[in-house]
Amino acid sequence: MSRILGTDSTMSAVAKMVEGNMGAMEPLVRMLQEGRKIDPDDGLSGLSSILMLDTIGIYGTDIYVLYSDICNKDLAKTIAVIRSVQLGFFSSGLLKKACSYQDYSGRNIVPVDELYLKVKSVQPNFDLQDGVLHKGR
Repeated sequence: MSRILGTDSTMSAVAKMVEGNMGAMEPLVRMLQEGRKIDPDDGLSGLSSILMLDTIGIYGTDIYVLYSDICNKDLAKTIAVIRSVQLGFFSSGLLKKACSYQDYSGRNIVPVDELYLKVKSVQPNFDLQDGVLHKGR
């Protein structure tokens, strides 16, 4: 069941998602700040990726695992993986399972580069910077 409600502010939605894990805060804040540049077709300026994580049931440490361990702190690839679930290219259940592993083995489950290219092939405006903008700081 989703945690984010229509009455939540952006700040309260992020707080619900991170479950106190500060490592999970970085990708969510970056999605809100930079998501529109990476995915200009996202009408919610990065918020749709956060809402999709909520729909899938990925919270706290699992968000950090997705961003850091599976996607190597590459924000565009993180958003692409989430978008690939929305587009039906990848299973939400499999993504949730991969994010639950804290030993880097989730990398073997999620074909990040392949999903990134699939998203770019159907969304021509996706990540026009091709790696310039989204790499972790």
